[in-house]
Amino acid sequence: MKKFTSDVAVIGGGPAGLMAAITAADRGKSVIIVERNSSCGKKLLITGKGRCNVTNNCSCDEVMTNIPRNPRFMFSSLEAFSPIDVMNWFENRGVRLKTERGNRVFPESDKSNDILQALLKTAKSAGVQIINGRAVDILAEDNSVLGVKGEDFEVKTAGVVLATGGKSYPLTGSTGDGYKMASRLGHSIVEAKPSLVPLEENGDDCVKMQGLALKNISVKLINQKGKAVFSDFGELLFTHFGVSGPVVLSASAHMKEKDTYKLRLDLKPALDEKTLDARILRDFEKYQNRDFSNSLSDLLPRLLIPVIIERSGIPSDTKVNSITKAQRRTLLEAIKFFDIEILGKRPIEEAIVTSGGVKTGEINPATMESKLISGLYFAGEIIDVDAYTGGFNLQVAWSTAHAAGVAV
Repeated sequence: MKKFTSDVAVIGGGPAGLMAAITAADRGKSVIIVERNSSCGKKLLITGKGRCNVTNNCSCDEVMTNIPRNPRFMFSSLEAFSPIDVMNWFENRGVRLKTERGNRVFPESDKSNDILQALLKTAKSAGVQIINGRAVDILAEDNSVLGVKGEDFEVKTAGVVLATGGKSYPLTGSTGDGYKMASRLGHSIVEAKPSLVPLEENGDDCVKMQGLALKNISVKLINQKGKAVFSDFGELLFTHFGVSGPVVLSASAHMKEKDTYKLRLDLKPALDEKTLDARILRDFEKYQNRDFSNSLSDLLPRLLIPVIIERSGIPSDTKVNSITKAQRRTLLEAIKFFDIEILGKRPIEEAIVTSGGVKTGEINPATMESKLISGLYFAGEIIDVDAYTGGFNLQVAWSTAHAAGVAV
């Protein structure tokens, strides 16, 4: 068995692990990262569709309003390492950033690898050592950390940062190992569930439109009581199982297990009902001698037309010049009130973020140190904090990792 000694051992080489390691090394500590994959940052490379939504260009207060679970826990670490601090950190290391719609921050290159390489190069220059292997336990005695035990190695250390992620995307290494290690040391684990995750349709309309992406639509998540529990504006994708895309992922974070839901889409949110009706009338005048099925190509994407026709109840072979005002109204409602009954969430393996993790009440929010085990710290998704899409979850990772790296 290989033996190592360091001031700090970081378990997990994702964004939180790398940032914690760099922060500790910059303060003169010898640091070892234990990463079970052959390389660090696998999950980081696929974030933001491979573009990496680094953070959100907003205030700390705005970040907290986008964290539905335990936002107050994040107050101290966000103040110490804010979105502006994160942006400056990467730009000072040669990564030029840009801010897009919704204040989402991306590398100018649109390449997540630029973010990963900045972290890896900084870690290397700071003297961080990376061990590729699986950590199986944290060694402790008298409620104090002694080291890390791996499958074929051991690290003697008095400081451990647990940054193994949650249970989403297990192929990237997030398999829930960290929960087991924390639990064996007495920590309470809030059950891991999918948070930001695509949704399955209770029906077959979405599969008919598989592959269709809509960029500017309004979405409401409505529960069985008819109450809208979430609303947003943005991009949605129809899939073989239902719906995905940024607005859907954010909506999924608001779903309670025992409730039932539907998504209500406004496919033309920029047009009020009067304006949309006038637009439909213009198209009908233009195509008055056509069948109804051939009159909507100026208004709607090709894959959407058959579904809208079916929902309108107007026979597809009806001549446009014979469509009544009442029928026109049903068409308008099919466009402005496009409901999708939701069967449920996709599996946790497909979630971008895990909801649940180490209970925040057992962690010092200023230092991320365990209140139960001296020398044990947490960073990133393993903590029971999760946020909406838009760079907020990575901001949670950066802030908690920075706090842990400073304190350890």
